[in-house]
Amino acid sequence: MQPQNEEHKTITELIMQAKREATAETDTEPEPELTSAVDWPVACTVGPGLEGAIACETRVGYVNGKKGWLIYRGYDIFDLCAHSSYEEVSYLLLHGQLPSSSEFEEYSNRLRRYRDIGQTLRLFMSFPIEQLHPMAALRLGTNLMRQKQTYRDLDVDPDHAPIAADEDSIAMETPPLGEKEAIYEFASGAHTRPEKASDDLTGSEDIDSCYHLISGVATLAAAIVRLRRGKFPLEPRQDLSHAANLLYMINGEVPSVLEERIMDINLILHADHGMNASTFATMVVASTLSDIYFSIGAGISALNGPLHGGANEEVIKTLGEIGSPDNVDHWFETAVADKRKIPGFGHRVYKAYDPRARILAPLAERMAASRPELHQLYQTAKKLEQRVVAEYGEQKKIFPNVDFYSGLLYRAMSIPQNFFTPLFAVSRVAGWTARVIEYLEHNRIFRPRAIYTGDLTAQYRSIETR
Repeated sequence: MQPQNEEHKTITELIMQAKREATAETDTEPEPELTSAVDWPVACTVGPGLEGAIACETRVGYVNGKKGWLIYRGYDIFDLCAHSSYEEVSYLLLHGQLPSSSEFEEYSNRLRRYRDIGQTLRLFMSFPIEQLHPMAALRLGTNLMRQKQTYRDLDVDPDHAPIAADEDSIAMETPPLGEKEAIYEFASGAHTRPEKASDDLTGSEDIDSCYHLISGVATLAAAIVRLRRGKFPLEPRQDLSHAANLLYMINGEVPSVLEERIMDINLILHADHGMNASTFATMVVASTLSDIYFSIGAGISALNGPLHGGANEEVIKTLGEIGSPDNVDHWFETAVADKRKIPGFGHRVYKAYDPRARILAPLAERMAASRPELHQLYQTAKKLEQRVVAEYGEQKKIFPNVDFYSGLLYRAMSIPQNFFTPLFAVSRVAGWTARVIEYLEHNRIFRPRAIYTGDLTAQYRSIETR
């Protein structure tokens, strides 16, 4: 879908070279136990935090950490980054197939139209956004989008409330395996459209709400940057791509072809990544039959945690602390002696080179070549990668992850450091919404159990005797 000018051709070749290197280091055998239909119930080994638990089946995306694979709907991430666009990839994730020319045109036009969330922004700007953390502001804005995009708040009728709490969990706790399907008991008419609802408002559970979020969260994120800089948000440009418009609304300038292409690739790379914490949080909320706006808000909240998002911010801080390539060896030896974690290396899933880092590394080199202020940071990063991989790569399978180079690229595009994680959310909305829409087709509320290890025989004493 990308126009093939010389800059695009160069970037495409860099990505395909990264694919050739990745392919040479692996074979084509997937994990049979994780790539076939499930005959429920399934036996699996579960660790703390539900590690290893099988929660559902999906066709949206697949991560093979042992081989360094990332697949969206059957398509290799290298091919999508080389030839596709974020608009096309988000359509693929939501609809399960690449769009035809007419479908792509209609979808792109909708995304462009939904960039304009003026009513939401007017309400949003009544809050002290410059005093909020960017992720807190993004979470707030998503909630305000719900109020302005749906009719859910127009008619609060107690007769439309659920008739009992947690009704659907009862069947799941019936021994030995529970009912085949969860049992929902809602009063009739719970989701009927109020007569006074405008035609352009949705019920917040349909595909149009997903489109609103993909476009609207990007507009909100750019507005947050502008407001924190003491400037007014910019009107979106209808003639620009999703990536180019995002950069325009942040910096007030139409980006170069190189900047647009690299931002587009970053958005593709972050669009989905298995059952991570924020994806799971989104799906848990959606499984209660809450709406998509609240669900995406839950994903943003989970992503805000430092164990999930924000590592690329720490990478930039670390590279600045090291100072230059000449200081890498001394810094690394000191860090190892002090048992410091080196940000941007290792991954909970990948025990091979993260394919996203394979793609971003040569792009960071390309960007650094034309930006002197980035050159030393890139050289320092490359030297640090060489040292860490030499020390831990073969033995402990520790390699750069997506965060190691993404921050360098964002820095080159004048994106504030504390805005790196909101950018992650801007992209991941596509994956979050796709997985919610898929899961709701055969919805079952999430209801894991906990092992109780507390006292069973405590005797109550009055407050006077305690």
